[in-house]
Amino acid sequence: MKKQDKENNILFGLIELYIKNGRPIGSNTLKESGFDHLSSATIRNYFFKLEESGYLTQQHVSGGRLPTEAAYKFYINHPSDKEYFGKAKKKALEKSLFFEGKEVVSYFHQIVSVLSELTGCAVWISTPRFDQDFIIDIKLLMLDHQRLLCIVLTSFGMVHTEVFYTETKPSNFSIKRVEAYLHFLRTGLDRPNLDEEELKLAEHLHREILLKHIAGHTSFTQEDIYKTGFSKLLEYEEMQDSATLANTLALFEHPGCLPKLCEETRQENHIKVWIGDDLQAYTQGICHASMILAPYSIREKPVGALGLLGPTRIPYKLLIEILRYASELLTATLTTLLFKHHMTYRIAQTPGLNYQEAPTYLADTQKQLIEDYSKPINKDLA
Repeated sequence: MKKQDKENNILFGLIELYIKNGRPIGSNTLKESGFDHLSSATIRNYFFKLEESGYLTQQHVSGGRLPTEAAYKFYINHPSDKEYFGKAKKKALEKSLFFEGKEVVSYFHQIVSVLSELTGCAVWISTPRFDQDFIIDIKLLMLDHQRLLCIVLTSFGMVHTEVFYTETKPSNFSIKRVEAYLHFLRTGLDRPNLDEEELKLAEHLHREILLKHIAGHTSFTQEDIYKTGFSKLLEYEEMQDSATLANTLALFEHPGCLPKLCEETRQENHIKVWIGDDLQAYTQGICHASMILAPYSIREKPVGALGLLGPTRIPYKLLIEILRYASELLTATLTTLLFKHHMTYRIAQTPGLNYQEAPTYLADTQKQLIEDYSKPINKDLA
């Protein structure tokens, strides 16, 4: 074995052991973990050379070594014959991500949830917008004496919410009749009898909902992003420090971080990794986080990215293999769904193919109106 190969083996062995136990690695510890054919003195000599090369650091003179960000990157980019995500695990993931319905939004939520549980990281997916998404149901709920919550469900699994204001509080019976009338307008079935005020409210809601739905297909400047697994970060020892956790979560709050990295990954069409200082522009203070992103395609065209976030001490090789395989499954599933359901899609910032901002979910209810309806509805209609 060449000298450089021996040095690499020492480095990679230390990295994988550190990822596993999270403690600085001394020469004796490494010797007991698969390097018993080398003396402790020989291992220390390798440590010294790796420190000079910028791959190891030492917190204390008498302490063990830690891998640097440069070491992680070298480790990630170095080819390996070792299989980190075997056939049985791939089969299990394939089963977990199986989907053949039309509600693609539900599928995206399924993907990030499964991957977050599997990887122990926060996970997200950036997606294109799919056409032929029709309103299938509208539910109404009075929040108080003036605010009316409108919940819109679509055929692709989208859930949008709107808050409207009324001059007087309609009765629950009136709300149900208005809801039934909206159902009649969509289906032509079972027209209810409404009084004049109920009819005005129903027609106004119907007009606003349709306008909002149509307008949503004309201002798509940024990919939709679905994310989950923030609580997973709390399971890492590194994230017990409140400042470290806050800086890491800030990556999700920064308006340019996820969209920019997802778009970069999609454009370059290969797996990309950001570690520590690579993410400094999106945080305040020292960043102790890493991101791994993998592109996925529809009909061989990159359309989005799968990503995960964790501390710098994560099993990169394993996570990269998981994301790569999940991307392959996602690509195959979406391509099949488009053929099966005759769906088309649009990518953000494509000229002439713009859509709306990210969808609003029930948990994020806020007033979103095309016009200014800060005044009561009935007064505007008068």
